[in-house]
Amino acid sequence: MPDGRRKRELARADRILPGVWRLRLPLPWPVVPHVNAYAIAAGSGVVLVDTGLAGPGALGQLERALDQAHLRLEHVRLLVCTHAHADHYGLAGPIVDAAGCELWMHPEHAHTTRAAADPDRMLERRIEVALHSGVPRAALDQYREARRGQGMGIERVVLPDRDLVPGVEVETDVGVFGVHETPGHAPSHVVLHEPESGLLLSGDHLLGRVSLYYDYGYTPDPAGEFLNSLEVVDALDARLCLSGHGRPFRDVRAHVEGNRRQVAERMGRVRAALAGEPRTPFETVPGLMGLDDLNPMMINWGLSEALCYIRHLELQGDIERVDGEPERWVATSR
Repeated sequence: MPDGRRKRELARADRILPGVWRLRLPLPWPVVPHVNAYAIAAGSGVVLVDTGLAGPGALGQLERALDQAHLRLEHVRLLVCTHAHADHYGLAGPIVDAAGCELWMHPEHAHTTRAAADPDRMLERRIEVALHSGVPRAALDQYREARRGQGMGIERVVLPDRDLVPGVEVETDVGVFGVHETPGHAPSHVVLHEPESGLLLSGDHLLGRVSLYYDYGYTPDPAGEFLNSLEVVDALDARLCLSGHGRPFRDVRAHVEGNRRQVAERMGRVRAALAGEPRTPFETVPGLMGLDDLNPMMINWGLSEALCYIRHLELQGDIERVDGEPERWVATSR
């Protein structure tokens, strides 16, 4: 558009299989413009997998997509969240209120639910990590001013009625989905797999286009956990993947391998950046992202990814921290 504003997106529903609908919901993020929820027939209603991001008009967008599938919120018999990130959990409260259904989610959800209860505290924690990582203070002051009071895209915190862990089964008309823990992208992440059809609901673990993001600071080694989770999914006989963003795809094992290659390449960029003089994590971000001019969202995304690779490389003995603040790292000589 001439004034630079994005065209307003509208939600829509696509029938993937008999009894399975993709609900394509708009997001306000330029890099990630949509998120997928899925409605799966179950008796007299549906199981809804993921919710979309909360915000002005967001519940109406979800209702618009459901209406295209000839469904209403009242048809939701169970809400399942693949993980607790806001674009997959943000509307859980109003959905539970309207449908009177249960919410099932992995118990390691505090990375979001605790932060959503006090978003300004979460903002200050993020700024403190960034400051120790070498982000200039002036840039962080601007970031604080822009972000304070904005919330997290979560309508209200609602805790799960049942922990979504291995052994739990999600029954639908399509089949019975088993739960598989896949931390890395988020501590709370799971995928759902229906073995008879080979259908995989992958959340953000596997996407149609390889795109890596990890929550930093909640678990000892998010990048290593993500790699281990790829092994979990690779062992499943998954033949059709419904992911949290993008279109469905069938070449699941090729996507697993693509993620392995991407992690190795991007972790290699971080290690290469630390091969000479000691550098701060922030100084590795342009090389990691392949860009010199980074907007605030890309810096935030890239710094989290860089910190996770640095942590993994430290555990592997490939790099070591140099004394001083902000923190700096250098490759070991081995």
